[in-house]
Amino acid sequence: MSKKLHVIGELMNNSYARARKAFTDRSLKVYQNLAKLQSDLGASYLTLNIDGTQRIQVKMREMLDFLPDLVPAIQEATPTPISFDNPSVEYHRVALKHYDRKKGGAPILNSLAASRQHLDEMIELVKHYDTLAIVMASEHFVDGGSGQCLNPQDAHRVAKQFVELLVTRAGRRTEQILIDPGLAPVGADTYGLVNIGLDAMQLISADRDLQGVHMVVGLSNFAWGTPKGIREELENAYLTLGMEAGLDFALANPEKSPAPLPHGHPMVGKLCHALAQGRAGAGENRETAGFRQAEAILAICSEAQAVEI
Repeated sequence: MSKKLHVIGELMNNSYARARKAFTDRSLKVYQNLAKLQSDLGASYLTLNIDGTQRIQVKMREMLDFLPDLVPAIQEATPTPISFDNPSVEYHRVALKHYDRKKGGAPILNSLAASRQHLDEMIELVKHYDTLAIVMASEHFVDGGSGQCLNPQDAHRVAKQFVELLVTRAGRRTEQILIDPGLAPVGADTYGLVNIGLDAMQLISADRDLQGVHMVVGLSNFAWGTPKGIREELENAYLTLGMEAGLDFALANPEKSPAPLPHGHPMVGKLCHALAQGRAGAGENRETAGFRQAEAILAICSEAQAVEI
């Protein structure tokens, strides 16, 4: 495992209580504190996502009005570059206009996907502002729209399509592109999506035409819904497997010190076993294997809770 893990700090995201309060109060100081905290913990980039969640409603106008003050304030607190995260092209247009690359270097535009309504304009922003770009390889183009990739070959194909688009139309080099194969909550993954993502990363890593691209996942998605006492260990066990497949970036909470576990660690073995249960055998459908994987994950959780008691 020769690659280094680059953490994209995710604390400036309304999924976190501190960020929600900062947005509600429009507190530049709190955002600056969150930015500096993550930078001091070694984050390579800082996510800025001020969109709504289940716990807070945010209108587009509110975001667009706040970004001109918020982006410079964050850059005053730290030189760590920002990863702008939103499906709206208008969000990125305003955010990038107020980002000073002389202070922070190249930002990241997160994300390009088959489902984006203004994909051409987003690609143009990548070119105009000379950004890195995150590509969602969990969605593929279908007639009249987009669909979820349900096998690693589709995700690999999407990665190739977007790399070609970004190289030819936005002048990107492969090392300026981050591919996100998607990462499902393992406790609710009854369709083998975690394995699909790992297999997709292996295909992308082996493709000579894609040499140099980076791979990224939203790490906190992985252990969602599992007991708090094992979440970090499960996440780090996934990093072990992911980095062996080519992963080198993760959206994560730097306060948790995310890092891969040694391959001989017991949790890595347990996770490998559980994911192996999720691979369909001869004559077996994917759902049957998926539920078997879910049972194996549940057993890991139950064992951990028994130890705590």
